Amino acid sequence: MTVLTTKPPTVPLSGARRSPLATVRAYVALTKPRIIELLLITTLPVMFLAAGGLPPLWTAVATLVFGTLSAGSANALNCYIDRDIDATMRRTRRRPLAMAAVEPRNALVFGVVLGALSTLGLGLAVNWLAAGLSLGAILFYVFVYSMLLKRRTSQNVVWGGIAGCMPVMIGWAGITGRLDWAPLVLFGVVFFWTPPHTWTLAMRYRDDYAAAEVPMLPVVATERRVVLESIAYTWATVACSLLLWPVAGTTPLYGAAAVVLGAVCLWEAHRLHARLRAGKTGLALRPMRFFHWSNAYLALLFLAVAVDSLL
Repeated sequence: MTVLTTKPPTVPLSGARRSPLATVRAYVALTKPRIIELLLITTLPVMFLAAGGLPPLWTAVATLVFGTLSAGSANALNCYIDRDIDATMRRTRRRPLAMAAVEPRNALVFGVVLGALSTLGLGLAVNWLAAGLSLGAILFYVFVYSMLLKRRTSQNVVWGGIAGCMPVMIGWAGITGRLDWAPLVLFGVVFFWTPPHTWTLAMRYRDDYAAAEVPMLPVVATERRVVLESIAYTWATVACSLLLWPVAGTTPLYGAAAVVLGAVCLWEAHRLHARLRAGKTGLALRPMRFFHWSNAYLALLFLAVAVDSLL
């Protein structure tokens, strides 16, 4: 595989006339909508669990709307901080700042404004515990992950992933006004799920991360270590998901779903190791197969949480 070392051409803002629709699209892209979708998938089912059924409509809508603004704020600020990295990496070089579709200063202001609106909105429309958790998630993602960990340690996504776990806590707090063991267990599920999910994606784009000098684990460690650590975290994810059954008093439906989904996820993780032992390396390991399955695993597991809560 060839390391990409050249930056893509950009269009100077001063010489480009962008339509209002193109400008809106650029600002929306700063919020990374695909990542927000994944965060919302973990937020709504937890509100069902906290309410023991259908959550209050207004509270659920307000939590999702302002939670979306919160995640958008963190992602926009991350784009501002990582604009040099994004311009180098093939996977991210078409992001708005890398393409000079938005001025860096405007992106910074946009992210801060979204953060302020989301915090005030959650505080006034939901409760201040949810607002505090949301603000904490933004600050953690920006200052701890983006500015401190990402460029310094291969454990960046392990601890940086805490920010991605916070929607679980926010959803629960939005309904109950307090925290409990059940959301903490689901926090653990997302926490342990994040490293193997991210590392398999990084295996696919290893050369990109190497060119950008981001020390993701697949860049600085052997494939064997990456695969073995991914398997260990997958086992921890599945074990944590099963813990919800006794802690939250869910029905056998959730237990069965957690067992089946976990078994398939573990099967896919161990298949990576089997391919490695068979002499497969690089893309021949098919890391993206595990990456895509891990997306489905998390979505289906949290769907089981919601459906179980309705029974």
